[in-house]
Amino acid sequence: MLAIAWWPLALSWLLMGVELPLISAVVARLPDETIQLAAFGGVVFPLALLVEGPVIMLLAASTALSTNLAAFRSLKRFTTMLSFWLTLLHVALAFTPIYDWVIVPLLDVPQDVIEPARRGFMLMTPWTWAIADRRFHQGLLIRFGQQNAVVIGTAIRLATTVSTLLIGWLVIEGEGVVVAATALTLGTLTEAVYARIRSRSIVRGVLASSPLDDRVLKGRSLLRFYIPLALTPVLVIAMQPIGSAGIDRMPNAVIALAVWAPLNGLVFMCRSVGVAYNEVVISHCGSPGQLRPLRRFAWMAGSIVTLLLAIVSFTPLVEYWFGAVMGLDVELVSLGASALWIAAPIPLLTFLQSLYQGLLVHAHFTRAVTESVIVFLVVTISILCVGIAMQPSSGIYAVLAALLAGNTAQTAWLWHRCRGSVFNASG
Repeated sequence: MLAIAWWPLALSWLLMGVELPLISAVVARLPDETIQLAAFGGVVFPLALLVEGPVIMLLAASTALSTNLAAFRSLKRFTTMLSFWLTLLHVALAFTPIYDWVIVPLLDVPQDVIEPARRGFMLMTPWTWAIADRRFHQGLLIRFGQQNAVVIGTAIRLATTVSTLLIGWLVIEGEGVVVAATALTLGTLTEAVYARIRSRSIVRGVLASSPLDDRVLKGRSLLRFYIPLALTPVLVIAMQPIGSAGIDRMPNAVIALAVWAPLNGLVFMCRSVGVAYNEVVISHCGSPGQLRPLRRFAWMAGSIVTLLLAIVSFTPLVEYWFGAVMGLDVELVSLGASALWIAAPIPLLTFLQSLYQGLLVHAHFTRAVTESVIVFLVVTISILCVGIAMQPSSGIYAVLAALLAGNTAQTAWLWHRCRGSVFNASG
């Protein structure tokens, strides 16, 4: 039962996880690949993620709250306002001197990377709105058992992204960061349009006829529920530019930044199926006797994915991935292959985080989720500072070690906060 509910969402997240390695592989085959990879993976993508961070948990919020038409409309108004102000922030950062005054010195962006990164970040302006709209509508689809529609939407997104990448690579031979940003933005826009279209029948049908319940949150009650959720991905995503800033302050910065995008893409692809488990937990933990199966599935699936990543890390597959698949040169392949093993436990930790986080969201204990991310940040930044002080041969080792320690601490805190009332209520 859990596997049936999980696999369409896992496939959707896996397709999204494939997207970033595909982009890195194309950028690596375009001119000036090291600078272009550093611009996209070290500046553009982390900054875009940071700006859209507050909308990421709209998927969980919509899955939990969109139980009737009144609740749906309340959350839709909130989604519209949130995406408007975040898009305005993106415009300010990309098109005004704030980029030079704040972003460049804060991230300590290498001189050759500044202008390519600015152009890529400008092109990603519609991204936040598209992410917000599609995650809001996808939550509704999941709530009413249409997970397959989420997979179809992600497939449409991936097809659009791949088509744009191929045109930019084979036809136009454009600047790598421009091709990457354009492909990512267009793909997300098409997925948002599809999710909105597929949701119409639910809104007009079963949602309109559903009775009111205590899930209708408005005004301050909605803010109290969502603000902790919004802070959660923002704090996590802040590690992307923080990690880039740390790499910039350690030896061989440009090379490490160039490896960061394809390496992070592989790790995200592996952990993405664990992220998908969050909505499964939210939608199933309200039924009696579900806690034990939910917990067992998290450990089993997470262990399998972690084992697969470990196998890749310790075999020639890792060199094949970074070399033949990603198209990196020999120096970058060597660095990526020597560092990947550090991240091997992260997929299992992600499944466990989704389990505990889903239980807390269903119980409306969203503050505990934010607390766990603060623990993650404190641990991660502390270890990163130690790395900067020690100056290892490459910052990529320090960043991955910091991320592993931070994820372990975050998982432990979520487990701690789930003890007692949440576990009892769900068991």
